[in-house]
Amino acid sequence: MAEIKDPENTIILTLKDGEVVIELLTDIAPKHCERMKQLARDKAYDNVAFHRVIEGFMAQTGDVENGNMENNFNLRRAGTGGSSYPDLPAEFSRIPHDRGTLGAARSMNPNSANSQFFINFTDNHFLNGQYTVYGRVISGMAHVDKITRGEPPATPDRMITVRVAADVA
Repeated sequence: MAEIKDPENTIILTLKDGEVVIELLTDIAPKHCERMKQLARDKAYDNVAFHRVIEGFMAQTGDVENGNMENNFNLRRAGTGGSSYPDLPAEFSRIPHDRGTLGAARSMNPNSANSQFFINFTDNHFLNGQYTVYGRVISGMAHVDKITRGEPPATPDRMITVRVAADVA
């Protein structure tokens, strides 16, 4: 596992193949980072499906309303919901959508991001300036690469747990 320099602003995402360590970019997108930490602390991301996983592009997850595979899961609706918190304003930056970065998923409205996010499998610079980048994988990208593909996948993978590193004993 990578050295964690700032446990309060680091996320540990547990997948079926192992842990993914994500450094949050709080100086770039503070509101998105706070939301991810809040949902992790609420344990809202636990058991949420990767509902849209496109080879050579990205893996999308985070629909805490419809994507929890242990609680009223509906694969057809996964990807249409958010959380009980209000939508976030866009926090666009010059940080590129490189392999391993986290982007905030949203509707056509730039200020509609809520709980959903995606992890880029490759450099996706055509997204630059259009979707908020608020984190980057610092270890475990090989586990992300093994997420089952599909829109939606027939048998989706899930985030088993998502925790703020500072909260992990």
